[in-house]
Amino acid sequence: MHLLNYMQNIKKLSFVLICCITVLSLSAQQRNCGAMQYLSLLHSKNPKLKTQMQKNELQLQKWIKNNLIAKSTVLTIPVVVHVVYNNNNENISTAQVQSQIDVLNEDFRRLNTDAINTPSAFTSYAADCEIEFCLANIDPSGNYTTGITRTYTSQTSFSVSADSVKYSSSGGINAWNTSQYLNIWVCNISGGTLGYAQFPGGPSSSDGVVCDYAYFGSIGTATSPYDLGRTATHEVGHWLNLRHIWGDNNCGNDYCNDTPTQQSENYGCPNYPSASNCSGNGSNGDMFMNYMDYTNDVCMNLFTNDQKIRMLASINTYRSGLLTSNGCQGQLSVYGCTDPTACNYDALATTD
Repeated sequence: MHLLNYMQNIKKLSFVLICCITVLSLSAQQRNCGAMQYLSLLHSKNPKLKTQMQKNELQLQKWIKNNLIAKSTVLTIPVVVHVVYNNNNENISTAQVQSQIDVLNEDFRRLNTDAINTPSAFTSYAADCEIEFCLANIDPSGNYTTGITRTYTSQTSFSVSADSVKYSSSGGINAWNTSQYLNIWVCNISGGTLGYAQFPGGPSSSDGVVCDYAYFGSIGTATSPYDLGRTATHEVGHWLNLRHIWGDNNCGNDYCNDTPTQQSENYGCPNYPSASNCSGNGSNGDMFMNYMDYTNDVCMNLFTNDQKIRMLASINTYRSGLLTSNGCQGQLSVYGCTDPTACNYDALATTD
């Protein structure tokens, strides 16, 4: 009898462990963006920031009102990618970095091949944002660069709350001039966070985007279901002042009229249409394929026209230094290699 009870207890314990492992596995597959957590952190450090960002929003809305029908030109944003690594796996290749730049250009110009997956009800809202990205080839001192820095760190991971990856004094690396470059830090982020970004208006020393090395680019360490580079697309959207499509509230406001109001975030790959119980959701349901939702990379495929004008407004107001940056004005031949296919760019990347 004791043996029978023992075996039954083992079976019960095994069932509980399997259930727990399953729950943990499912939760690990959910997208987790730390942008709002990071914004709360900045608010706690600077109580005046919330008021300043509200004033900035009024300025942005004024710009939008005056430029709704203005034809924009394609804007190119210089990018520096700071690879901060504790082991060789985290020290991602230049090819992986370039794959992420390629994804950003495809997604922001609506050149992504999966644009054909946008439901017909939403295609008229889908936008070529006329924003492009390039790895910087001129650094803040005027020297030629690959646009990639590599920094070994003794830190095994970095957290959103500490934000220490952005500072050399705490195991990371200081930002390049944040008014002239989009700084992207790639590292091991703790707590299951895929990435986070600083909205316009925060401290200049910490301005930029942070992505986990396992969810950056579309090759190498990029890990399913976030292996198509959409984490950086999402976070750069935040950096250009886009909010989550559900407005981070129940039926909240993302300040874009052409995104249906939705109840909360979506995960995985919902079936279309997927409705929310919100006024303004409409018969087509959630725009869960928008880059600012939480769905899997393979399910994301568009920004909208209102999101586009909001990002352009952010560049022309808070981030106007990007308009005159010379970060991408250098020549490839300065590396002693005029054939891009033959250059060893990993060897050329800056190491601190």
